[in-house]
Amino acid sequence: MTHLAGFVRAIDRLNDWIGRGVSWLTLAMVLVTFLVVVLRYVFSLGWVSMQESYVWLHGIVFMVGAGYTLLHNGHVRVDIFYRPATARFRAWVDLLGVLVLLLPVTIAVMWASWDYVIVAWSRLEGSREAGGLPGLFLFKSVLWIFCAAVALQGLSLAARSLLVLGGRTEFATGEEEGGGV
Repeated sequence: MTHLAGFVRAIDRLNDWIGRGVSWLTLAMVLVTFLVVVLRYVFSLGWVSMQESYVWLHGIVFMVGAGYTLLHNGHVRVDIFYRPATARFRAWVDLLGVLVLLLPVTIAVMWASWDYVIVAWSRLEGSREAGGLPGLFLFKSVLWIFCAAVALQGLSLAARSLLVLGGRTEFATGEEEGGGV
């Protein structure tokens, strides 16, 4: 159980660190968007690469930050029964949700995106737009980062649930604390 607790803490720390880091990209996204608008409507200037950059930043924030969102209970959930339930019931729901829904879906996304990302890397694919950003293959790789971050956080949630079911109530997740599928 000690190793399981260490695993939970390590994955939670990792996703928290990643989420806090990627959140700074929202500032960059706002600044680039502002700059695009000012350049276009005040100076009649514009570059496709600059316009693509804020779309890519938006995608990176949401995809890479998904594990952080799961850690902090930010994903949508219909929790009519979950919220008022006991810690053991929530642990069972989280464990089954991870095993039956979350992990199979992340594996399916990884499987479905495999050729998509590999082909992009083999061609060092860039934007299809003239003057667009050259590293589209890197942006497509964010799909795999999404899968890894969410799957790892799901495993952490499953391990946390096992700890709660084993009597370690300090690992119980509440509405305000984080966790949940």
